[in-house]
Amino acid sequence: KNLWYDHIAEKEYIHSIEDVNQLCEGEVNGILNILSVSELREIWCILLKKSGGHGMKKQHLISSLLSTYAGVLSLRPQLSTMILDRTGSCIRISSKAESLLWRTERLFFLNGEHDLSSFLLVDMGKIKYPAYNCIISEPIFSNRRNLLSFEEAIEVAQIMDEALDANEIDVVLRCTKIAESCVSTDFPIQYSTSESVSSILCVFTASWVYSKVVTVGISFLEQERRYTDAINLLKWLLNVFTCDVRRGYWTLRLSVDLEHLGCIDESLQLAENGLLDPWIRAGSRMALQRRVLRLGKPPRRWKVPSFSRSALRKIPEVFVQGRPLNSELGVKNRYYNEEGKQCGVEELALHYYAGGGGGWQGVHAESGTWLTIFGLLMWDVIYADVPNVFYTRFQNAPLDFGTDSFYTVRKSSIESHLQQIRDGMAEEFLIKSWETHIGTACRGVNWDCHSLDVLRAVVTCVGGTCLASLCKLLAEDYQSWSSGMPDLLLWRFHGEYSGEAKLVEVKGPRDRLSEQQRAWLLLLMDCGFTIEGV
Repeated sequence: KNLWYDHIAEKEYIHSIEDVNQLCEGEVNGILNILSVSELREIWCILLKKSGGHGMKKQHLISSLLSTYAGVLSLRPQLSTMILDRTGSCIRISSKAESLLWRTERLFFLNGEHDLSSFLLVDMGKIKYPAYNCIISEPIFSNRRNLLSFEEAIEVAQIMDEALDANEIDVVLRCTKIAESCVSTDFPIQYSTSESVSSILCVFTASWVYSKVVTVGISFLEQERRYTDAINLLKWLLNVFTCDVRRGYWTLRLSVDLEHLGCIDESLQLAENGLLDPWIRAGSRMALQRRVLRLGKPPRRWKVPSFSRSALRKIPEVFVQGRPLNSELGVKNRYYNEEGKQCGVEELALHYYAGGGGGWQGVHAESGTWLTIFGLLMWDVIYADVPNVFYTRFQNAPLDFGTDSFYTVRKSSIESHLQQIRDGMAEEFLIKSWETHIGTACRGVNWDCHSLDVLRAVVTCVGGTCLASLCKLLAEDYQSWSSGMPDLLLWRFHGEYSGEAKLVEVKGPRDRLSEQQRAWLLLLMDCGFTIEGV
């Protein structure tokens, strides 16, 4: 009742469209979407002097009318009149108001995944967020300039994505150049984990967004075989972003690109130096180790690296036979199992392990099951009271989740919790979290993936020691270890309260392990898991 539309119009937040002279080409599409299918069909039949159109969908009708509006100038006044006769006066939110609303959403939700509909979804009970306390002492953006710079970077990233989809090479290269130059104005950029807040908030800086744009641009240059340009950008990224978990990916790509140009000695030296970088972890570290072993053979290097035995360890293998249904390139293999039923390679392996392979129960899990178990076991730690990690009521995880500071800030409580898991409390934690929070949004947790009974069986058979080791890995470096887990999770009971588990990576005849998968398998073996490859 206190809303004065004249005042809103004066501020240029809205524009009214009341006659055909105010209707421009850019607004026709939006107004056509207001009309019903029957209204669109009526206009289409009258304007184009055609009958029927009953089988046409709404977007097809709109596309046809837009083509007519753009291509036949003489029909524009008639089409505009017919549209406004059916809609009456229209009000359009101005670009100024849209920008203001977008900025408000960005500041409130802190990502591009949520908008005002999130409030509605919560009110309707469609989404439930965890209960936590927002303890805020540091703003996300220290000043308006930083916010505007961040928005400009987001816009460049969006243009980059659209250009890649449309294969607009010139735009891709221009966005990459803009991103490089914009980061250079803030040189040097060094984020230190000693200040946990700044390390969390660095992802909300323009420089971090621009570095993502440059990384995407490098991938494009590599596809175009422009290795020299890619190498220059990779060296620049490594020189600028000295404390960044992406250094592993950048170092690996730089080593590969140098090899493409025949610079074997430089590629080898880079890989060796990369192994000394504390920011290079998980699959990237394993890949660099294997590159050092491959490129560093005599006479380039005579000394065998200390990690050679570990990196080249063999993973126990089992061979399962299945009659292939197809063997086309680019098509996932299908097989006939022993019962003559069609299945994928993972289902074929599950069938083998359930029968002659040892009477195992199992699921095709990959990382999803383990991330669900981690979230449920560590729920109280994830949503504990920590300053400057919860800024809104619409977060499914703290802002530092997946960063180094997640573990360091909560080290005492995490280690205490892990000890309880080692001591046999895992099933109790699992049941409590499930019954208390079922359906609540939590990063990594899929409530529909498995039943509580299946998760209880897995937790019981895996055992506290292995579970604690796995949870610690994810707590320390969730970003590196949240992908690449083995395909199959198998378990079988020995009596009512004990059992054993096995993790199996399944590969078809034309597949091979990625470095991330190999790193996971070797690390899980070190944690005490039984591992096999099929």
